[in-house]
Amino acid sequence: MRYKLTFVVGLALGYVIGTRAGRERYEQMKKSAKDFAQNPAVRNATESAAQTGRQAAGKALHAVGDRLPHSVTDRVHAVRERSRGNGKVEEEEWGTSNT
Repeated sequence: MRYKLTFVVGLALGYVIGTRAGRERYEQMKKSAKDFAQNPAVRNATESAAQTGRQAAGKALHAVGDRLPHSVTDRVHAVRERSRGNGKVEEEEWGTSNT
């Protein structure tokens, strides 16, 4: 229930800000967000967090072992093998992007 309420409040807040600010302010905020995401320090921090998350997922997989469904373990192993092959995990596998 709390998540639904948070979503509705965020949606309402976004609507109010969007209608009051107009298209020009929207474009300005969009450019600022893009510039922020393209910042090398932000990109490095994002990649570092992603790497830490992958390591934690690997440790969690090892800790719970055979208690996970095979569909989950198969996917983790496939992504891990792919990352060993070319040194980079494809973004779509984890649902993240650096844009």
